[in-house]
Amino acid sequence: MLNFNIDFFRYITFRSSYAIILSLILSIAFGKIFIKILKKMKIGQVVREDGPKSHISEKKDIPTMGGLLILFSVLIPVLLLTKLYNFYLYMGLLTLLSFGLIGFADDFLKVRGHSSKGLRGKYKFGIQSLIALFVSAVLYFHDKSLGLVVIPFVKDYYLNLGPYFIIFAAFIIVGSSNAVNLTDGLDGLAIGVFAVSIAGYLIFSYAASNYKFANYLSIPYMKNIGEVVILCASLFGASIGFLWFNSYPASVFMGDTGSISLGAVLGYVAIVSQQEILLVIIGFVFVLEALSVIFQVGSYKLRKKRIFKMAPIHHHFEIEGVPESKIVIRLWIISLILTIFALSTLKLRIF
Repeated sequence: MLNFNIDFFRYITFRSSYAIILSLILSIAFGKIFIKILKKMKIGQVVREDGPKSHISEKKDIPTMGGLLILFSVLIPVLLLTKLYNFYLYMGLLTLLSFGLIGFADDFLKVRGHSSKGLRGKYKFGIQSLIALFVSAVLYFHDKSLGLVVIPFVKDYYLNLGPYFIIFAAFIIVGSSNAVNLTDGLDGLAIGVFAVSIAGYLIFSYAASNYKFANYLSIPYMKNIGEVVILCASLFGASIGFLWFNSYPASVFMGDTGSISLGAVLGYVAIVSQQEILLVIIGFVFVLEALSVIFQVGSYKLRKKRIFKMAPIHHHFEIEGVPESKIVIRLWIISLILTIFALSTLKLRIF
């Protein structure tokens, strides 16, 4: 760890800036090497047989498990630039790495079995739920003020969930994890939307960690989440760096190793910054993708009819003839607009 007696390193803004730069550089610098290793080990993408036909020819055997590169590019800046004895940082890393391990197991089984079916859904969901419940319970008993949920557009009023916060927070972590996972189907889509989303929560977490800003904006002051800001900054830089290789046409996919872990940590940051409800707005694209699957499955089971030509919804647009790159960029734009709108709620209070 760097010497925090140096004046510069006392400031979260300075360390966050360099966390972005360092994680970005690491991701780009090691990206080509990492992709070569994956190709040598023949860790290629296994494409869904029922997916768009173009994916079978264009995306088959492209290296996957790129989430390992993202995790590497996040952990190095965190180890170098944070005060490692911070409770909220510990729990954030626990969430990121434990869900990353679930995703890695899923990817490994897919690659080994040469099948799009990895870890069985009930086992994956069960393990995710247990970890999320553990993290949520530890957070609640460490600081019961987290049970107060901020209501957007409402000033100085919080919804007190009490111990029900544990279930609420676990739902957010698991839901966010799986929503990002479902979104990861087009080159650059999930990682681009994630980068925009985590940038928004970087700002939220910084505002919540700063007493003056929190008091001015009338949001809960979270004294000890400053190191989580550095984690957000590292995630943002690593995401942009990974996008260098994952943008259309992709040279590598992040796989479940990346999507499941990034979704979980996004939910975690929303919780500790006490802006959980705004995750629906900031992560609207993720929510839309997840709902499209839920509605598609529900409609088919109840009516034997499909709502979309294929779910998640980005595949529906593909089959409709919209170019992949255009779908991705449009969803990025939607995510950016909604994130800016969500940030405006810091001062926009109607009630």
